[in-house]
Amino acid sequence: MNKLALAVLVLTFSVAAIAAPETFNIDAGHTAPRFEYSHFGYSMQQHRFDKTSGKIVLDRAAKTGSVDVTIDTTSVNTGLALFNGHIQGADFFDTAKYPTITFKSTAVKFDGDKPVAIEGNLTIKGVTKPVTLTVTHFHSMPHPMLKKDAIGANAVARIKRSEFNMGKYAPNVGDDVTLTIAVEAVKE
Repeated sequence: MNKLALAVLVLTFSVAAIAAPETFNIDAGHTAPRFEYSHFGYSMQQHRFDKTSGKIVLDRAAKTGSVDVTIDTTSVNTGLALFNGHIQGADFFDTAKYPTITFKSTAVKFDGDKPVAIEGNLTIKGVTKPVTLTVTHFHSMPHPMLKKDAIGANAVARIKRSEFNMGKYAPNVGDDVTLTIAVEAVKE
């Protein structure tokens, strides 16, 4: 093998090692998907899900990545057990039939080395629609307690619940829903 071929081979492996994708597991204890909607115009109701899992893969050098999130719909938390049961019913989340919500990315957009938007498919009640999560905050650093690299982000999207077979009481109970997610993830 000549010197030029050897140099190209070494450089190729060196660049691949530097630009390797990193995989992060979602930290369920520090991840909080929330949803907000108008309640008869009186107030903006805010609820959350308490159980979320998934993986985030980022290659900041290549400006690529993927996000795969699963939300346990039975973990919906309105602050009132009776209302939790109500929105788990067939008119809304129908958790007996659809125990999860999923989001699977199709593209991650970057500004520099930070993700700023995640395009993907959101599935609720068996209905899949394209959704873009706008990243409003992103941070990456070694986790001070776990001694591993970690990332955190906040993202927001807006959907119409009627498009996911959840339109009962619309428009009195708002059809427009704002989804927000605070996520933290730790490198594998």
